[in-house]
Amino acid sequence: MTAADSLSVWLRVRGEADWHHAPNLRRDLPARDGFRAWCEGPVRRHDPVRAERLLAAYTLARADAARRAPLDFALMAAWQREVLGAAEAPFRTNDAHAKAGRERYGLTPRTRADFASCLREASDPGIPPAARAARVYLDVAFFHPFSDGNARAALLALVHVLAREGIVLPEVGPLQTTRYADDPVGAADLAALIGVLNRRRH
Repeated sequence: MTAADSLSVWLRVRGEADWHHAPNLRRDLPARDGFRAWCEGPVRRHDPVRAERLLAAYTLARADAARRAPLDFALMAAWQREVLGAAEAPFRTNDAHAKAGRERYGLTPRTRADFASCLREASDPGIPPAARAARVYLDVAFFHPFSDGNARAALLALVHVLAREGIVLPEVGPLQTTRYADDPVGAADLAALIGVLNRRRH
């Protein structure tokens, strides 16, 4: 039996979620860059090559944020080539699956255009940065645009959105938890978690 399309479920939840009520974020830079510390710590201990590739992608994502580049697939694909150590990082061409096959992310003629539309909303000044960062993280997770490395792509998108606002999280490890497409409370909680992490100072 084919699993239900979790991407369609996420798009419904995304439209129902209240993204306007999210914590305000501090813009003073913390003593520690949480993404870099995560790469240099647990990621490097597990896989030094993976850590180097992530750091290279992060450098690109921060540079793109510094020049105020809006988030789009071409930008993400450039980061993903670094993440995967690959010459190309195309948009997937088939349905994708995750969580041991329990979630399926369908592919239709509109999927890539829908993803582009969602990414454009990452620059919406009417939505608080914590909510935009949370939403784009979940967009990448459930659109699952790449054949591999989507969790890393989601985190890079999140830190890019925050970096465009001059915000650096001192910790990112707690963001690495399993999330489900049909969980509007979890979507709002991710924005709240970004607020909690933003207030930590190391």
